[in-house]
Amino acid sequence: MIACATLIFALSGTPSLSTGLGFWDLVLRKLGHAAIYAVLGLLLVRAWRRGAPSFLAGVAFAASDEVHQHFVPGRVGAPLDVAIDTVGLLVGVSVAARRFRL
Repeated sequence: MIACATLIFALSGTPSLSTGLGFWDLVLRKLGHAAIYAVLGLLLVRAWRRGAPSFLAGVAFAASDEVHQHFVPGRVGAPLDVAIDTVGLLVGVSVAARRFRL
C-alpha cells in the first residue's frame, strides 16, 4: 500500500509523462490513473479490512495528489482526474471487499 502510494506520488512529481502518442497518450494516462487507483483501493482494503474507510482514504489521497501536481512545473491538478481515480478506487475496493468478504 505504501509502495503504491509512493509510486503515485513520484509519478505526480514528474514534470511530463507524455509519450508523444497524441490522443492515445491521453487515453493511456487516464486508464493508468484508474488502474493504479484500483490497485491502491485493493491494497487499502487488504490492509484495513474495511471498505468505506479505505475508499474515503483513497479519495482523500487522490485529491491531495492533484493538489501536489498543481505545484509541479508542467503539470496541472484536475478535478476530472480525481473522478477517474475515484472510479478506479471503486473497482479496487469492490473487488477486495468481495475477495475478503466484507
